[in-house]
Amino acid sequence: MAGEALSAGIARVLNKLGKRAVRDWGDPVRKLRADIGLDPGGDPIFEGQHSPELVLAMFSELLAKPQPDWPPHTRVTGFAFYDRLDNSVGLAPELARFLDAGPAPIVFTLGSSAVMDAGDFYQQSAAAAAELGRRAVLLIGRDPRNAPSQPLPDGVIAAEYAPYSEIFPRASAIVHQGGAGTTAQALRSGRPMLFVPFAHDQPDNAARATRLGVARQIGRRQYRTKKVASELRKLLDDPRYAAAAREVGRRIQSEDGVSAACDAIEDLRIRNENPTPRCADC
Repeated sequence: MAGEALSAGIARVLNKLGKRAVRDWGDPVRKLRADIGLDPGGDPIFEGQHSPELVLAMFSELLAKPQPDWPPHTRVTGFAFYDRLDNSVGLAPELARFLDAGPAPIVFTLGSSAVMDAGDFYQQSAAAAAELGRRAVLLIGRDPRNAPSQPLPDGVIAAEYAPYSEIFPRASAIVHQGGAGTTAQALRSGRPMLFVPFAHDQPDNAARATRLGVARQIGRRQYRTKKVASELRKLLDDPRYAAAAREVGRRIQSEDGVSAACDAIEDLRIRNENPTPRCADC
């Protein structure tokens, strides 16, 4: 209890400092509210972003169940999946042939933001796969700095892009930064994963997936060939990770975040159009 009280106190101090540091960020919102005759409202960065009628938490309850300090009227819907602009575009032919030609590879990816600051992630990844004697796919994005500067080891291929919904289920394991969309697709695929958090919500996503028994994690600064190979060996050689990942994948595949979100919005519309009559004598 003392530890919890201390943590809560630290959180309050950090929130107060954070509000002070970004106070100016909300000025345009406050000006707009004044221009249209509204009161200043809550802090638009820390408080004013939540609807008093409905907040959609678009992730699986496997990651987080409703908490007392969440905004009122929060509905956990499940994930909304999206991984391509054009549904007719699938795996590149060369990548499809690679997947068909041998055992399931390890897939290394950095999502849509960390991929722009990859550093030597892909070089270390290729070397770790070679040390393990495993096939690998490097999803390197369009940043020319990520292109291989020398021939890749046998059994390793690099590609700019692949729909996660198609390639993740064909992986033996997935190594990624832990962004929300990437984590959702990896969980749904039913494959164990190694997190390399870069920033923002990624360490929290990694911790939650680790508690589910489907993942391990490694710090970005520790992402070196020997360490990566060691972590992947533990992940791949212990059948408990694969079993837990399959069960989590099965449960998430049964969820429909988009439909649940639409139902919640429709329920709110109906309630607003047909409010409960007030009793004059109550």
